[in-house]
Amino acid sequence: MEIRSNTVLPAERSAVTLHTADGLQLVGELSLPLGRPPVATLVCLHPLPTQGGFMDSHLIKKAAWRLPALAGVAVLRFNTRGTTSPQGTSEGSFDEGESERYDVAAALDLAEAENLPHIWLLGWSFGTDLALRYGCDPSVVGAILISPPLRFSRPADLDTWAASDKPLVAIVPELDDYLQPPEARKRFAAVPQAEVVDVPRAKHLFVGFTESVLDEIVRHVAPSAYPLARTYEET
Repeated sequence: MEIRSNTVLPAERSAVTLHTADGLQLVGELSLPLGRPPVATLVCLHPLPTQGGFMDSHLIKKAAWRLPALAGVAVLRFNTRGTTSPQGTSEGSFDEGESERYDVAAALDLAEAENLPHIWLLGWSFGTDLALRYGCDPSVVGAILISPPLRFSRPADLDTWAASDKPLVAIVPELDDYLQPPEARKRFAAVPQAEVVDVPRAKHLFVGFTESVLDEIVRHVAPSAYPLARTYEET
């Protein structure tokens, strides 16, 4: 069958609860490949909740819908504190990227507790700042940043990633509202191993560019599945 915008491919999906060090419970979902161990893991950090971002934002949702089946990748997505989506509401309240450090840590703790392999952070917009600020953890292989605004993160955060030598990939839309490719290359030059990927004609929300973004993700975390199939045959 042809994979369309709303196609949900087979996976083992379960609701999970993340427990933060400051006592909150966060709503999440873990999607695993059926009948085989995952080859890699994405821990997803969603866009700004005060602007409608949540674990069901379209790129994150479609990663969970497609990547377990097409690439053998586990996908953990969750609502940060105070965020509501169709999956439910996480406890707490939005803290402008400060207390959210505990949310990132809780997600990584859960991924480790589940023995998930090769953990990559996948941040989108606000989520990229969380990845940069709090995600350079020994358990993390690297990070993929979709539409990074570099709003809440600071040069010191880039320095931390530079020193780690962990891969850092910025997927930057040509027509972004906040940080376009030429400026992104200047800012990420502080991280020698960083790769800036320019997506022509795309805007901040990447509407109409889902396949391009998912392909770029898989190119790094599960290269044997790159490029992703556009059709799927159930066995």
